[in-house]
Amino acid sequence: MSDDKKPGLIGRWFGGGRETPPQTTDAQDSLPAEPLPLPEPVPAPEKAHASWFQRLTSGMSRSSQAIGGGIVSIFTKRKLDADTLEELEDVLIQADLGVAVASAIADRLSAERYGKDITDDEVKTILAAEVEKVLAPVAVPFALKADKAPQVVLVVGVNGSGKTTTIGKLASKFTAEGRKVMLAAGDTFRAAAIDQLKVWAGRTNVPIVARGVGADSAGLAFDALTRAKAEGIDILMIDTAGRLQNKAELMAELEKVVRVLRKIDPTAPHDVLLVLDATTGQNAVSQVEAFGRTAGVTGLVMTKLDGTARGGILVAIAEKFGLPVHFIGVGEGIDDLEPFAARDFARAIAGFGD
Repeated sequence: MSDDKKPGLIGRWFGGGRETPPQTTDAQDSLPAEPLPLPEPVPAPEKAHASWFQRLTSGMSRSSQAIGGGIVSIFTKRKLDADTLEELEDVLIQADLGVAVASAIADRLSAERYGKDITDDEVKTILAAEVEKVLAPVAVPFALKADKAPQVVLVVGVNGSGKTTTIGKLASKFTAEGRKVMLAAGDTFRAAAIDQLKVWAGRTNVPIVARGVGADSAGLAFDALTRAKAEGIDILMIDTAGRLQNKAELMAELEKVVRVLRKIDPTAPHDVLLVLDATTGQNAVSQVEAFGRTAGVTGLVMTKLDGTARGGILVAIAEKFGLPVHFIGVGEGIDDLEPFAARDFARAIAGFGD
């Protein structure tokens, strides 16, 4: 992988002069009240007994139907020839799987079945196998680092991608594993984001460092890490403002957060998770590029796979960038975010059930 596809953390770009940590204030300033509808923390009764794979296949039904419907229409009573291969590539590209993956699937079909009758199930089987081949190397479990206390996790992404909700769901998972978790409401531009994270902190019974709207996010991060070290926290997750990837001044602020964290721990942040919204399709590719350059992304979380027919974009991103994919989400419930498994995803997008 080339360097521009796997950048280092932000701090390597800064050296030279010293920077005085920002002055800080009480980490629990009063916040403006703002009603905010939030999902229930417990899965609905009808989902309680469903396996994760069942929820995944159900959640990704729009993506699998978009691909499967196209495959069925192409291969009904037709032999595999140049025209059908071209039509198949078009279907796969339109489903955001990417040109490289679509070509690999078509090439394999051509090598194995050219000029022969072929069923749509046979096509789906090869599709699932090729998708799994691309995804297997990036299906990397999120590592809890025993030698880092606290382990600082910076969560980045554009507004609406699901960053704050993802932080809340991860807090629930980590606390269930016996980890001491702290949250930091670093998206100080939006009262709603602060309020939402405070609700998640209450649900998961974890401490939170928060201030009022407009507070300095770097100062908040400094306070949060200082407090986390003093309280023996295992994992500190820091929310950030939903920065538009073309706004240089907002990206510069993110760089400042990292510099300030490194005044306390030169190795922080230990993880930079980019949360991507699957419904944005190809726009997710440009987000990975921009945040990769600026934030030194170490891993991905993809949300809202249940709300789109464009779930194939995760395959295209995996093929292009090779970044670890740690978690995927297929719903609003607290249990609808799970570790990423290549085979499950490949079978779900191909339309295979249990």
